[in-house]
Amino acid sequence: MAPPPSSAAAPSTHSSITLNINGEKHTLPVDHRTTLLDALREHLDLTGTKKGCDQGQCGACTVLLDGRRAVSCLQFAVAAEGRAITTIEGVADGERLHPVQQAFLDLDGYQCGYCTPGQICSALAVIEEHAAGWPSAVTDDVRPEAGVPALTAEEIRERMSGNLCRCGAYVSIVRAVERAAEASQAETETGTGTGTGTGTGTGTGTDVEEAAA
Repeated sequence: MAPPPSSAAAPSTHSSITLNINGEKHTLPVDHRTTLLDALREHLDLTGTKKGCDQGQCGACTVLLDGRRAVSCLQFAVAAEGRAITTIEGVADGERLHPVQQAFLDLDGYQCGYCTPGQICSALAVIEEHAAGWPSAVTDDVRPEAGVPALTAEEIRERMSGNLCRCGAYVSIVRAVERAAEASQAETETGTGTGTGTGTGTGTGTDVEEAAA
């Protein structure tokens, strides 16, 4: 004989969460299965973050969580509560483009532009990661006493390898990251700025296309 149905209510699959995005707090109800990407695009109309593969492989949805790179399609929105989220909408200073954005514009680091928001967010983290002395898979000498490695084209390609560009604009992307890094270093050395100010990065994928070689 089957037991009588339980009178206990099923646990809720929805919550009200508050996300700190680009310095502003947004409170919204979400299904626990909602990704951060869908919360940004579908709930908050922050459509700069793009949905590409939706499997964490292409990097188009890259945002910064506490200054470190994350593919937002693999991040639950509820798990991002209490963290500082930076999307492409929060990179510029009002009407003034961030140096990374300006470098992409000046050096044609984009074609269709679909992957560009994720590329820029990753570039911000790459520059901070490098300045902090973080080695990459292609760094020759990873000893702390060796200091900050030179930010060569090979280093940039490796560090940006989680962001794919279907248009193949890799040569210009590498040059844009290099120019923005040089500007950030110059500001730091002269005391006229604070660099990119976005924290460090961790990388998000595999080898970038060798078109940038």
